Amino acid sequence: MAKKSDLKINLIYSIVYQILLIVIPFITAPYVSRTLGANNVGIFSTSNAFAHYFLLFAMLGVNNYGNRAVARVRDNKQLLGKTFWEIFSFQFFTSIIICIFYIPLVLIMDIDNRTIYLIQFLYVLSAAFDINWCCFGLEKFKLSTTRSTIIRLLTVVAVFIFVRDKSDLPIYTAIIAGGSLVSVLVIWPFVIKNVPFVKPSLSNIVSHIKPNLVLFLPVISISIYNIMDKLMLGKMSTEAEVGFYTYSENVVQIPSTLIVALNNVIMPRMSNLFAKNTDSKITAGIMDSVMMFAMLISSAMAFGLAGVAKIFAPWFYGNDFSRCGPFIMFLCPIIIFKAWAGVLRTQYLIPKGKDKLYVTSLIIGAVVNLIVNLILIPRLEGIGAIIGTIAAEFSVAFVQFALVRNEVPIMKYIRNGIAFCIIGTFMFVIVYSMRNIPLAVPLVILIQVIIGGTIYMSASVFYMVKIKKNPILVNEGLKMLHIKYRFK
Repeated sequence: MAKKSDLKINLIYSIVYQILLIVIPFITAPYVSRTLGANNVGIFSTSNAFAHYFLLFAMLGVNNYGNRAVARVRDNKQLLGKTFWEIFSFQFFTSIIICIFYIPLVLIMDIDNRTIYLIQFLYVLSAAFDINWCCFGLEKFKLSTTRSTIIRLLTVVAVFIFVRDKSDLPIYTAIIAGGSLVSVLVIWPFVIKNVPFVKPSLSNIVSHIKPNLVLFLPVISISIYNIMDKLMLGKMSTEAEVGFYTYSENVVQIPSTLIVALNNVIMPRMSNLFAKNTDSKITAGIMDSVMMFAMLISSAMAFGLAGVAKIFAPWFYGNDFSRCGPFIMFLCPIIIFKAWAGVLRTQYLIPKGKDKLYVTSLIIGAVVNLIVNLILIPRLEGIGAIIGTIAAEFSVAFVQFALVRNEVPIMKYIRNGIAFCIIGTFMFVIVYSMRNIPLAVPLVILIQVIIGGTIYMSASVFYMVKIKKNPILVNEGLKMLHIKYRFK
């Protein structure tokens, strides 16, 4: 088992990796929004959402299933090779089938901007070769992060060089979709070198179908309220509204990277510990700390981002995207719901093999989202999609917590979560009231962040140390800052 120091290093790499997935497109967003315009941004978002559905059916549940399966057998080289090549063979077969259907379907569909959809095939094809799940299961986060960093930075450079005006939408699409394909191909030399080849038999490949499909159900359920929103908006509203919604969602996703990164590091570790029947006190202690961190960070990010959203959006994206301001504010609650449910899912449900509970919660969330979208998007457009997403994320978190209420200390988590939300609300009121300070927008935002962050962290430290008398996170923070003092 990896050392504790390795866990911290993996966390850093995982954070970097998740930031790459969201922040690099975010870095180019001000340039792209002004160069391509809201309508073209909406066209790209709609076509990407369409292609992403094919990618999901190509990958099925392999990201979570493969991660967990590799983590359980990584200490046995021969078994590792056998497991990897069986799962990958299944993944490759399903991906090729999906790819074969994609292009003919695009050619016969009655859609505008057909060329953009055809270029997105590169993105769909990346599913056939995406084996990051193997690296995560092996806890080789450095590998995925460093190689993906190089590729994604090159895509940023390419966007600034080759995307010059609104007519360059095909070029932009090719850069982003092609970058996705290359970023998964560069992982292969490491896997071929470190995972022994074991010829998979058809019967063993088939044995992975059922558990893979079980974990595919939550993937497709999540996609309904993460991707279907854009497709439904495109059909019931305008391409520009899709652009506003997409860019607002991109901003809200960024705070979640810290939680997702932590979950990605801890999940294979928890899977390995559960597979070895490790003392429940150890796994419970890890989960308590992760949940506390998730609640602390998610509340800070949600209420802080809501406080600066109205002045941030038009400054960052341009005045044409000022509608993103209220969109971002209204979307912020999903940061909290996703964080709470995400920790429970990746630190307990999936490692413990409680896939049915996980699937049930996400199916309920998907149904809630679909119903709310059908009712509200025709009337409220983007706001309707936002309400649907919030309702879905809340439903998922509520159902997951309810289903395991007798197995984990749910009420303790909820009390902590409410406390951090109260602190966050107080911070929001102060930060939001500062939006009209007569200074340059970047300076105003900086002041808001400094003052809001100071208020939130001071109150949170007081809560953890004096009220909860649980200073573990505070002491870890002091340790990272090389401060010798520790709370008792």
